[in-house]
Formats: sequence, C-alpha cells, structure tokens
Amino acid sequence: MKNTMDMPPIWIIDSTLRDGEQAPGVVFTPDEKVAIAQMLVDAGVDELEAGTPAMGADECRVISRLVNRRLPCRLTSWCRADAHDLDLARRCGTDSVHISFPVSPVLLSAFGKRPGWVITNLNALVARARRNFDHVSVGAQDATRADPDFLNRFAESASAAGAHRLRIADTVGIATPARIGRAIRRIRGVAGEMGIEFHGHNDLGMATANAVTAAESGAAALSVTVNGLGERAGNAALEEVAAALRFASPAPCRIDPMALTRISRFVARASGRPLHPGKPISGSAAFQHESGIHCRALGSDPMAYQPFSPEAIGRLPAELIVGKHSGASSIADALKNCGIYVSAHEAGRLLPDVRRLAQEKKSSLSPVELTELYRDRQPAVRLQSGEPSCRMATAILLTAS
Repeated sequence: MKNTMDMPPIWIIDSTLRDGEQAPGVVFTPDEKVAIAQMLVDAGVDELEAGTPAMGADECRVISRLVNRRLPCRLTSWCRADAHDLDLARRCGTDSVHISFPVSPVLLSAFGKRPGWVITNLNALVARARRNFDHVSVGAQDATRADPDFLNRFAESASAAGAHRLRIADTVGIATPARIGRAIRRIRGVAGEMGIEFHGHNDLGMATANAVTAAESGAAALSVTVNGLGERAGNAALEEVAAALRFASPAPCRIDPMALTRISRFVARASGRPLHPGKPISGSAAFQHESGIHCRALGSDPMAYQPFSPEAIGRLPAELIVGKHSGASSIADALKNCGIYVSAHEAGRLLPDVRRLAQEKKSSLSPVELTELYRDRQPAVRLQSGEPSCRMATAILLTAS
C-alpha cells in the first residue's frame, strides 16, 4: 500500500441535502438543512450539493440561505442538462454547478435522446456555465452501463469544453469494485487535467467498497450521503467511506472521525430513517460483543475483535453483552459491573440458566435480569459499597445506547 503522505486528500462531496432527500418519504425542513450543512462543514466536508434549483422557489430559497451563511466550503447546485436550470442556479448564488447528462443506452432511450445530443449540449452548457460559475462539474449519469467508447468520448469532450470535474455515476449500483477500478483508470487516461469524481449507489451493497476503490484507483473526489441516505438502497455512506479511508486505505480525507456519530444520529432523526443496529460505524450494535471467545480476548486486548477503537469515531467503549453465546468470564464481568463479585466457577454455573433465559427471550439479558437470575440461584448476594447497582448500570447502558 502507498503511504498516505504520497496521496493528496480525497475531496469529499456530501449530497445529503440533494440526493439524500430524494429517498422516498424523506423531507428535511429548511432549519434541518441548515443544521446538517453546518455539521458537515464542521466535520471537514469539502463540498455540499446544496439542492436542485429546478425543484422550485422553496428549494431556491434554502439554497440561497445556505449561500448567505458563507460556509467555509464549496456549495454546488445540481442541474439537468438544461440552460434554464443553469439560470436558476446562478440566481441561487452558488459558486459551483453540476450538470448531469444521461450517457447509457438505457437512459438515452428513456429520455428520447441520442449520443450526438449529449455531446452538442455538453459543449454549449459547459461554456455557458463557465461564464457564471467558478467551478463546473459534469455528470455521466448511469456511466457504469454506458458504452466505454462513448464514455471516453464524453470525458474527452467535457475536458475540452473546460469542465473542472467529471462525475462517474454508478446510478443503479450495478458495478463491482474491480469494474470501478478499471473504469476510473481508463477515464483518467483521457480526461486530461479534469478531476474525476465517483458517485455510487448501494443497490447491491457495494457503494462504500466501490467508492474506496475509486479513490485508490485515481478518483480525486467522492460523492457520499450521511447514513447512505438516498434513492432505493441509497448511496455510499459518508461515515463508512470516511472511516474506511481513515482506517483501511492509503487514500486520506479531511473528515474528522470524531464528528461522524453525532451527524449520523441527527440525520437519522431528521429523515425519519432509524439506524439499523448492525449498521457499520453508527449502528448501536457496531461495537457490541456477546461471543464468549470474543469477550475474553477483548478483555486482554481491546483490538482483538475490533477494526479500530469506537472512541476514535466518537463512540463509547465496546459493550460486552450477556446472552446465549456468552462465556463464564463475560458473566463474571457483567456481575462485577453491578457490584457482585463471583469466581469464574460460580459464573460458569449460571451459564445454563443464562442460555435458557436468552433462548426464551430471543435476546440478550439486561443487567437487572442477570442480577435477578444470580439472586435466584444465590440468595445471599454481597454488594460492595460504592459500586453501582444493577439498576444504575442499566440506566447507564440505556443512556449510552
């Protein structure tokens, strides 16, 4: 792997306010959009896709409101390949514009367009945009289903027309990391000085992997959304991509990992889309452990069964859960947290009852349930003064979750 010092930071473009809000049933209030924008900027996001001016006056007012806040990042308006859209974006005041073109046979047919129309309008609209915006991005919509020769021609034309950046969009999430790597390397060979961006959807669950592969293959920018919010199965998730670049890739980015949890939870509430417990990075169970083997090893080394420390992304320390798969040491540790001190042998005698109760409940045991189970088996319980009671431990656990 290349040392991160060899690579410039990947430019992170967050599209939560645009593509994220396109998720069915999701609507952000203007105040929520401003709050999300501020949190993203504070976290180190380089560019915000502020919205789609063609959606109407209300959308334009929110975009202009973001512009007037003078956020320390680039603000981009998303436009169709239409001169009227560019005029609306100019009135909103963003310093950057993104112009999206259909490039696959599927979309060209759906919109009743031909490849010649794309190239002609690409040249005209980029020239128009260059006169009114500091930065011009063009999008190859559905690039992963486009003819490679036509995609090369599109890239060459965009570069010659003066576009600053080309977005390669896996619009229906059909690509694999290997395909994305080859496509990015090929496009870089014909794009001249124009930067390459990757925008990935998650229909097959590969958006994060595709985004990281694109960065490692030469893409200078990645498009993401908080929690992967977006149409259908969503987009590459900001928190997943940022963590992957931080902990698993030679490609760096400027995102502060300590900010990820707060942003993720805020957007989950604002969107009405609760986080799945097993969601990477931000899910409530992402750093929970129940297996006896895992918990015992974690007691010796916190990195034994974790890719990185939860504290590194603003999470509480790993949580050891008592349930069907727990071992004696886990039970002893859990009881100790309630102020009950037992030997490993005594804890082991509780294992059958713990597993039985977990099986009946079809879930893990709370600290209160574990303590009551112990008391049923051992009436004379000695609580060491100064230690939290099991009910206090439960309150702490609920607060942390």
